[in-house]
Amino acid sequence: MVKDGYHHGDLRAALIQAASDSVAAQGPDALSLRELAKTLGVSPAAPYRHFSDRQALLNEIAARGFEQLSRDYAAAAANSDPAVALRATGRAYLNLAFERPGLFQLMFESDLLGPNSPPALLHQAAAAWQALHDAVARANSGADLSEVKLRTITGWSVLQGFVTIQRSGRLKHFMTGPLTQSELIEAVLDKAQA
Repeated sequence: MVKDGYHHGDLRAALIQAASDSVAAQGPDALSLRELAKTLGVSPAAPYRHFSDRQALLNEIAARGFEQLSRDYAAAAANSDPAVALRATGRAYLNLAFERPGLFQLMFESDLLGPNSPPALLHQAAAAWQALHDAVARANSGADLSEVKLRTITGWSVLQGFVTIQRSGRLKHFMTGPLTQSELIEAVLDKAQA
């Protein structure tokens, strides 16, 4: 029996959870509202009572991802040593990339953020960026604003570049051997802090 959105309980929460699971398993491009409705046992129209379209649901998932990343950055910043806190912030970014690649792809490798993005999504993305910026500023207390921005962007670029090379399979054994994955990550974190 197909349930409609009004009898499902909290269909909005169920859609967000099922969509998050789908993005985690298959990436954002595979998300289908019709398939989500089928999986949840509701009519094909039921998801549209909560999200205007597929993009609105992806925006919600990404906003929650940025919110979690901000919390991870805040946990990293709790360390009293600014250099250790900055390294932990970089590690939080890499953890997201390698432990939740579908969500990372949505947040950092799609065209999600733009002039027409919803304010809630932009707010969460900006908050995550600010937390990263603050970690860099704290570790570089004598630097002026321009220098902190440059260090934030170049450090992020090092992390993002490593993620892209790693996830695309570009690093071959003949390039990395005898280095371990852990050694590579530590070296990347060193360069991201430089």
